[in-house]
Amino acid sequence: MTTNGLVLTRQLVALQRAGLDIINVSLDTLSADKFERITRRKGWDRVMMGIDLGVQLGFNPVKINCVVMKGFNDNEICDFVRLTEEKNVDVRFIEYMPFSGNKWEMEKMVSYKEMVEKIRKRWPDFHALRNGPNDTSKAWKVPGAMGQVGFITSMSEHFCGSCNRLRITADGNLKVCLFGNTEVSLRDAMRAGSSDDDLTALISAAVKRKKKQHAAEPRNLSHLFQRPSMNSVRFYSTRKLSHVDDDGKAKMVDVGGKRVSARTATAMATVKLTFELTKLIRENGLKKGDVLSVAQLAGIVGAKRTSELIPLCHNIVLNSIKVSASLDEGGQCIVLNSVVSCDGKTGVEMEALTAVSVAALTVYDMCKAISHDITISNIMLTGKTGGRSGDYKREEINLRSYDTSPINTEQVTVGAV
Repeated sequence: MTTNGLVLTRQLVALQRAGLDIINVSLDTLSADKFERITRRKGWDRVMMGIDLGVQLGFNPVKINCVVMKGFNDNEICDFVRLTEEKNVDVRFIEYMPFSGNKWEMEKMVSYKEMVEKIRKRWPDFHALRNGPNDTSKAWKVPGAMGQVGFITSMSEHFCGSCNRLRITADGNLKVCLFGNTEVSLRDAMRAGSSDDDLTALISAAVKRKKKQHAAEPRNLSHLFQRPSMNSVRFYSTRKLSHVDDDGKAKMVDVGGKRVSARTATAMATVKLTFELTKLIRENGLKKGDVLSVAQLAGIVGAKRTSELIPLCHNIVLNSIKVSASLDEGGQCIVLNSVVSCDGKTGVEMEALTAVSVAALTVYDMCKAISHDITISNIMLTGKTGGRSGDYKREEINLRSYDTSPINTEQVTVGAV
């Protein structure tokens, strides 16, 4: 279990009795003031007491995960290593990785080699240990220390090819890669009555789609070990972006040299509703009118005006636009689908996506007077044909329908209330 450690002192004994035998505590600083500043709460003392309790209860070892960032906590690396001299803990330093929304900057990253060099200045005999075939952390040790140190080299030395880790989130979603944002709901599958074979197939399909390395990372990361110039970090990709020129400025792609071909694209979106809204839409009881029909028309109009809404899209003559809006009463949502086709020099993916996006926004606009508890999600391209990049079809795992209402069982509380 990975935890921020704030309630370990209350819950760890009960969790251990329930079968928990490994804990990872996320802790990026050994300064109480800095902890409060970055987490916006007090509690550093409780986290440290939770770590000590884990050691006392015999968790072997207690793992401490620390993301190292230059100018933030790289000055605490040796302080974390000193913990391993006194306690049976495995301090694992994680290279700063780019996640969605974390404002990743290359200048903030401290590489594995830089961390080892810094530690060896304090402990010259700091040495590497033998690693298992599927270990994601490179193990090192200070001679005579009770614990050890690990390095998770997600950026500088890929280990994705040998990683056999799977994670289940608190709400029952399976993640095959911590870096990725794709999740498969095992909870929903189990509530649907899936058999063990169904679950095995579901997990197998998710694992087979796992990338061989972090998708956004370039193959050659030698530039991470020297101070890069601004030019060397302009693009974080092995492919040049088609809508960016050599100076990093936005540009419209020149399609003059491309041949005309038949192209289609399909997309979908989901609008989650309340029970009341679902009932009103089914009965066509909203004052603004027939939600499904209006959303369908809005999607068609949106597809036609894509080039006016998306700055770098070409103005394409479309052959056909089909938008469907269906009410899923069991799931309390509206499912929107679009099919757009043309004979042209560029694809119609954006037109298909714009169609379902505008249709979804129209549903929101027509329903917001009743409730703002509306969620637009799952806007995605589901397929395309034609063009130089070839055909594409999004892989889907179809599960049988299930009851999404809460399961009413006796509440179980772990630890003190």
